[in-house]
Amino acid sequence: MLIIAGHVTVAPEERDELVRTFADLVRRSREAPGCLDAAVTADSVDPARINNFERWRSREELEAWRARCDAPDVGDAFRAVDVRMFDASGERSPFA
Repeated sequence: MLIIAGHVTVAPEERDELVRTFADLVRRSREAPGCLDAAVTADSVDPARINNFERWRSREELEAWRARCDAPDVGDAFRAVDVRMFDASGERSPFA
């Protein structure tokens, strides 16, 4: 499993519109083969921060999706990007 997680920073006055811009991509990602979860959300504390989270079953399915996903072009709206991909070898409930 792959986990892609992190955040981008944007102008605070542009954040909510940028999150809405990614809504269709998130919906389509969640329906894509191999996508276990996807979210692009406004941060609850920082008005300039957009959080990104994705879980994919495999690298191959992620790459197949990226080849056809038609992600929105937001130009230079991102002031900084801190998003990373992690390989996960197992899972368990964090509440057990």
